[in-house]
Amino acid sequence: MLILPAIDIKDGCCVRLVKGDYGTAHKVAESYMDTARAFEAAGAEWIHMVDLDGAKDASTANKDIFTDVARNTGLKVEVGGGIRSLDTVEMYLSSGISRVIIGSAAVKNPELVKQAVKEYKNKIAVGIDAEDGYVAIEGWLEQSTVYFTDLAKQMEAVGVKYIIFTDISKDGTLSGVNLSQLDEINKSCSCNIIASGGVHTINDITACKKLGLFGAICGKSLYSGTLDLKQAIIEAKD
Repeated sequence: MLILPAIDIKDGCCVRLVKGDYGTAHKVAESYMDTARAFEAAGAEWIHMVDLDGAKDASTANKDIFTDVARNTGLKVEVGGGIRSLDTVEMYLSSGISRVIIGSAAVKNPELVKQAVKEYKNKIAVGIDAEDGYVAIEGWLEQSTVYFTDLAKQMEAVGVKYIIFTDISKDGTLSGVNLSQLDEINKSCSCNIIASGGVHTINDITACKKLGLFGAICGKSLYSGTLDLKQAIIEAKD
């Protein structure tokens, strides 16, 4: 199983949110580059980066930060937040980003996902963020009527290979991952499922591995010290 340490960017700063609430944003690191290099030194191969400004207003205001990490570390970078067009997908992938995450557009514009997968194949992931089982969009500011596993099946049908699933109620809370929903989505489709939201201790990594998930994203647990990245990577390996 793959471990992806996370850096969320808002206004150019490394922050964390609680349950996706922008009002809870607090700075967790002084330097995104120092943080990324520390993750690399601990053995990470991938890094998960989110443009919180982009998620809210469909911009790419923080793109230089993500491409800087891609070009100046050995990490493979996946980026999400604000990716609503093929032009944005192309911009990131041509700038050294290894995988882009389409979120809101998967609900609002599924044709975009279909076209992106046709063009870029495994460099496309879909982020499914749910609250009470229903998919949230627009930086989690709106809730749709789409059930999370229904969207997963739709994405599988158009060729998506990677799904990042977040239970919003768990995100940034250090309360443990939602194992029942992760198991449900993992069994609902053949996509590689990456868990996001709620990782607290090494026990969450072990539990995700037992479910047969492809990966797990770790954010607040690393910054708060409840999870050691090096230990998590060792535990996750087969």
